[in-house]
Amino acid sequence: VQFTESGGGLVQAGGSLRLSCEASISLFIANTGGWYRQAPGEPRRLVASISPGGLIKYVDSAEGRFTISVNDETDTMYLQMSRLTAEDTAIYYCNTVPATTSWWGQGTQVTVSS
Repeated sequence: VQFTESGGGLVQAGGSLRLSCEASISLFIANTGGWYRQAPGEPRRLVASISPGGLIKYVDSAEGRFTISVNDETDTMYLQMSRLTAEDTAIYYCNTVPATTSWWGQGTQVTVSS
């Protein structure tokens, strides 16, 4: 399985971005998907997850600002991020939850300027 993340970029604090995640096979219809991020010098951490049944979880820092979703027709997972802050600067990855190590993609860089 290969994940391809896109949608990152440079944005000013307070701005918004929408990240997209595509898998090489139909995956999210039967597996919990998650968005992870890794800031420089820090471990990769789960930010948001969505189960096939629609159960959604966020870390506290993302609650109210990020929205995770899956398009069932295309099996594409999204992360809508708003009110971004410099602390959101990181490389964002998608994977299943729990993550499968060999499936990590290249990620997409999100840089928030303050």
